[in-house]
Parts: sequence; C-alpha cells; structure tokens
Amino acid sequence: MSESSGRPRAPITEADVLAWLETTAAAVRSGEVSAPELIELLGELRRASAACADASDWALLAAREEGASLRQIAPVFGKGYVRAPAARLEKLHRQAQNSGQWLAILRHKNEGAR
Repeated sequence: MSESSGRPRAPITEADVLAWLETTAAAVRSGEVSAPELIELLGELRRASAACADASDWALLAAREEGASLRQIAPVFGKGYVRAPAARLEKLHRQAQNSGQWLAILRHKNEGAR
C-alpha cells in the first residue's frame, strides 16, 4: 500500500515494466542473455501476467461488492460501455460469487503450483 494516499497500489506499473524491458533488451543486444534464458524468462512473464489478470479479476469483484457500478468500472476496460466488465463478471461468477471466494480459489491454485 502506498503510504502517502493510504490506498492500495498495483505491485508493478507500466513504467516499471518499460524500464525493465529497456534494461533487459540492452542485455540481450550485448549478448549477455542466451536463448534458453530468454525462454525461461518468457515462462516467468507468462505466469506473472496470469497472476496480474487474476488480481484484476479480484479487484473487479471487490469493486462491485463495494458498490461500484458497471458504468464506473467500464473506463478501465478501455471502453465506454458496460459490456466488457459485465461479460467478465458473468464469467467470474461461474467460479466465484465474491472476491473472498475468488481469493480462496487463487490460494488453492497457488498451493497446487508449488
């Protein structure tokens, strides 16, 4: 959580990713990173991407529980209409009815991955 505003912040930002990409691309160009290392990195990034998507789903469920309307949520989906978050909620509700249930599913999934 950010200490200045008191609200939770994403653990990584677009700027963080871009800075990391610039550094990593330079290392690749200079021959410091091999193809097998890049393949391993690709797997790590795909798992991290899935974890971010899961966290996004949790935040969507939690926002609705806290009273956010689909109209309020729609802009973060990059669209000015409510179909995108409504469709995502419908899909999520097949697995979990609330953010607590979704978090329990994620915990179970994480335990199985160990």
